[in-house]
Amino acid sequence: MNTLNEPYRTQFEVRCAFNGFCKKVLRCEASNAWRDVRNRQLREISFSNLSPEEEAQLYTTDTYAFDEADKSFFVAGKSFTAKQLADALHTLPEEKRKAVLLYYFFDMTDAQIAQHLNIPRSTVQFRRTSSYELLKKYLEGRAYDESKW
Repeated sequence: MNTLNEPYRTQFEVRCAFNGFCKKVLRCEASNAWRDVRNRQLREISFSNLSPEEEAQLYTTDTYAFDEADKSFFVAGKSFTAKQLADALHTLPEEKRKAVLLYYFFDMTDAQIAQHLNIPRSTVQFRRTSSYELLKKYLEGRAYDESKW
């Protein structure tokens, strides 16, 4: 009877040894993971605990020299700066300004703008074209009077 149970006994012992080995490996890995977490927590500082001087070291801001003369637009013998154009856009009513900005700066079609703003496409087209007239009048009125800029 011993001979019949011997292979099963050996398989059981091998399985038990393997289970023990797996448990030991998992226990060591868990210990390593907890040690790594503890070490990381000792080195890490919460953003809320940083002083303003320490926060300032975490980022940089780019500064660019801005020369308005370099940013001029010459149209029909008249010169307009980016600031003048921005001021002109700010004179538009908000709904017209949105239509112009979405069209030119986000490269959206009238249909896309209409869907985005939940208005008819023809309304978008009207707002854009009427904005051109308002911008034209504003810029023509200011083109010769540099002191107002």
